[in-house]
Amino acid sequence: MLVVMKAQATPEEIQAVCRHIEALGFRAHPLPGAQRTAIGITGNQGEVDRGNLEEMSGVAEVIRVSKPYKLASRDVKEEDTVIRFPGTDATIGGRNLAIVAGPCAIENREQAFVIAEQVAASGAQFFRGGAYKPRTSPYAFQGLGVEALRIMAEIRERFGLRIVTEAIDNETLDLVAEWADVIQIGARNMQNFSLLKHAGRLRKPVLLKRGLSATLDEFLMAAEYIMSEGNYEVILCERGVRTFTDHSRNTLDLSIVPAVQRLSHLPILVDPSHGTGKRDKVLPMARAAIASGADGILVEVHHQPEKALSDGPQSIYPDQFARMMDEIGQIAPIVHRELPRGIHVEALAANPHDASARQ
Repeated sequence: MLVVMKAQATPEEIQAVCRHIEALGFRAHPLPGAQRTAIGITGNQGEVDRGNLEEMSGVAEVIRVSKPYKLASRDVKEEDTVIRFPGTDATIGGRNLAIVAGPCAIENREQAFVIAEQVAASGAQFFRGGAYKPRTSPYAFQGLGVEALRIMAEIRERFGLRIVTEAIDNETLDLVAEWADVIQIGARNMQNFSLLKHAGRLRKPVLLKRGLSATLDEFLMAAEYIMSEGNYEVILCERGVRTFTDHSRNTLDLSIVPAVQRLSHLPILVDPSHGTGKRDKVLPMARAAIASGADGILVEVHHQPEKALSDGPQSIYPDQFARMMDEIGQIAPIVHRELPRGIHVEALAANPHDASARQ
């Protein structure tokens, strides 16, 4: 069910409706919009008595939401969700494209700083790096853990980049939430429902990657798990699905971008690195992702990918990342988007010390 408030409804009227919903034993989810606030109702197994709600002050109408995902649906919130980060102009969603770049894994301080300086100079607003790595082989590099989180916190302080990193279980989730700006939940955990609910109880944006074989409905229902716990700042990410193809690591499903945007108000990014698994395919698919209407790109960048401890073959060089930014910057206006650039370049010009010399 959905309670749509009048455009002129006061905060007191909205709170009164929320209290009434909770008194009925349900959960109220107020979602402010550009013109009016909608209040989603969850926890009900059947129809909610509309009569009392419709008669309350400030209520415009009460409608039934037929989709299994309610809070993620455009039925509840027509306007696109835009996630903002205090102290910065960076956003995810809306007119501006969000660019998240960095290595698959933080290997050491020098490696992380070299890459961060170069992606910041090219205009990235977000830095991605793995502190905890879920690997197919138990003998592969598993990440530096808290040490990596501390390194990324230094990168945020130095370059102004917001930090995106993955939590792989409930044990690491609280640590990641303490250090990062965005909690990433990877493809393998898309249907780890206890982890999703735990992330939903945190007030920190969550980047949710599509599972290896997840349908659109399953993807949106995973987002609903997070939102049902009260965290409405969810970012979706297409990172490729498993198919019969043998010319790429996965099949990057760009058709899901307009499909998500038709059904949901949540922003969606595209990861062409995991989506293809091959360096020569990353730039073409990044261009295609922006042309398809994606809200941004999540891409792996490494200055020495041949020596990378994780995902070297799909990591692009910093000069390729700079070219990617130039190319998607030309595509952005065609799809009525903007690519914010230049903020970090100016900051670096004021303090142009070589990152490799800082210890």
